Amino acid sequence: MQVREILRVKGNRLLSIDPAGRATDAVATMAKENLGSLVVLEQDRMVGMLTFHELLRAIAARGGTLNDVKVADIMVKNPVTATPDMEVNDLRRTMIASGARYLPVLHDGRLIGVISFRDVAKAVLEEQDFENKMLKGYIKNWPA
Repeated sequence: MQVREILRVKGNRLLSIDPAGRATDAVATMAKENLGSLVVLEQDRMVGMLTFHELLRAIAARGGTLNDVKVADIMVKNPVTATPDMEVNDLRRTMIASGARYLPVLHDGRLIGVISFRDVAKAVLEEQDFENKMLKGYIKNWPA
């Protein structure tokens, strides 16, 4: 299974924020939309990622408040990325090795989606369920 297949099922809805935006606005958007990350775009070009992890670290470092913290001050610059033709096992290894829970997916330098570790787990589970059903059907219909 490839990343493009996960994106096809998941959809490619992308929410973003400007690097000059306020971290508190990012929190509000993420809470409203039930997201764990936002792509940071500047003039339609990805310049970073902001996840709940960076937000929590910023809150902890500032005594529980974000005040006027800008997204650019806490975002991950040059995040690890995936490609649409990347195999899921390679994607999982990349996510584990980098510690990234969210990976932007780029095709020819253009952002086409974001894959979360949850998306990967769901896709693998569904693929295994399908294979399991196929194998059970094969065994059930085995000639006696």
